[in-house]
Amino acid sequence: MIRDLYEVIFRRRDVRAEFTGAPVDPAVLDRILTAAHAAPSVGLSQPWDFVVIRSPRIKEDFHHHVHTERDVFAATLTGEEKARFDRIKIDGVRESSLSIVVTYDPARGGPSILGRHAIADAGLYSVCLAVQNLWLAATAEGFGVGWVSFYREEFLSGLLGIPAGIRPVAWLCLGPVSHLAEVPDLERHGWRRRRPLSAAVHDDRWGA
Repeated sequence: MIRDLYEVIFRRRDVRAEFTGAPVDPAVLDRILTAAHAAPSVGLSQPWDFVVIRSPRIKEDFHHHVHTERDVFAATLTGEEKARFDRIKIDGVRESSLSIVVTYDPARGGPSILGRHAIADAGLYSVCLAVQNLWLAATAEGFGVGWVSFYREEFLSGLLGIPAGIRPVAWLCLGPVSHLAEVPDLERHGWRRRRPLSAAVHDDRWGA
């Protein structure tokens, strides 16, 4: 069982091109969302909500916005860096079976949230833990997940009718996949190399 957990952690990928579009069994989706909802949260505030997106119109509107933002980023690049980026697929919004938008409500559990008085972002960190739970559960179910980050929060809030004060944290494409890549896309395209653990561990003080 421990081995299975580590296998899922290392098999997980940010999926873009491998979605099949096959239907998602409601029972499987419920298990995945239950795992996300079981994440730890500061002060037991559970500041997340999950908006399940199935509408082709909403997906198409978001896809158009994402690719407008892709062009904005691409315009900042030159030379070989731009050529590398042009080869990278940035989303699977159209191809995935459905999407899940995970939001953050900073007022949930307030006004006095135990454990957040000194670190305001602790609630946001809690939402990220829910995203990770969702991602690992989906991987264990044989699904892929892709986190889309080429968007403006105000656009997504307007598109989905998210109330003022609640932040959309993640648009996650989700569904069955043909396979999970052995090598992550950004490494395969030469965008970035993985940093070794030895470069990230410090003993007692930074740099030690």
